[in-house]
Amino acid sequence: MKATIDWTGNASFKATSGSGHSVQMDGPPDHGGENLGPRPMEMLLMGLGGCSSFDVMSILQKSRQDVTDCRAELEAERADAVPSVFTRIHLHFVVTGRGLKENLVKRAVSLSAEKYCSASIMLEQAGVEISHSYEIQSAD
Repeated sequence: MKATIDWTGNASFKATSGSGHSVQMDGPPDHGGENLGPRPMEMLLMGLGGCSSFDVMSILQKSRQDVTDCRAELEAERADAVPSVFTRIHLHFVVTGRGLKENLVKRAVSLSAEKYCSASIMLEQAGVEISHSYEIQSAD
């Protein structure tokens, strides 16, 4: 896996993935940025949410669950001192569908957290406390 980060002025950078996709990152105005994109630590948090969401949906689809929507809401706390690393992250999944079985949704969230989500497992090994919850909404 590869990526490149190109400085685009002030506190702004263009990140390009090895697969050719780009995203603009920027700092806040009080740090020389123009607020043109997410902060790098926000990208890390969004990456974690994307990684775990990918797992949850894959597991639910393989379980033949009729999912119509899945949203992961992430909240993170960071250390007050430099480096301002993540100390806690909570992922809350809102899974919407028809006739969803709670045990299968719970299993998908657990498997992602404990076995499949590389980002989550890596951050936990670095000392970040990560928790998960879910709720099921009916699309009926």
